[in-house]
Amino acid sequence: QVQLVESGGGLVEAGGSLILSCAASGSFRFINGMGWYRQAPGKQRELVARITSAGSRNYADSVAGRFTISRDNSKNTMYLQMNSLKPEDTAVYYCNAEIRSGGYFPSTNTYWGQGTQVTVSS
Repeated sequence: QVQLVESGGGLVEAGGSLILSCAASGSFRFINGMGWYRQAPGKQRELVARITSAGSRNYADSVAGRFTISRDNSKNTMYLQMNSLKPEDTAVYYCNAEIRSGGYFPSTNTYWGQGTQVTVSS
């Protein structure tokens, strides 16, 4: 059973920094694209940043220049370095990954983590 587990959320003052981690566990062959999404109360889930297996990155305009997405393929782990945090960054952050299974009939499925709360106080 493949699982994504986030960690690193918490409460921080505006202007501060946090690092989120997302670790994939279970049996699989390969992780393709990975990404971070967030959902604030009363709002739809939105893309924060994505990274391909080759390391190409893209960011939402609202976080570009402040957040950095990275991944360590040897550890099946993705990170989000968040700097210069603002109150409007407050949300539950979810990691997402497209994971290719093993076996005779491999398939690619999308998985989500359980979410981690990030709260930025003003």
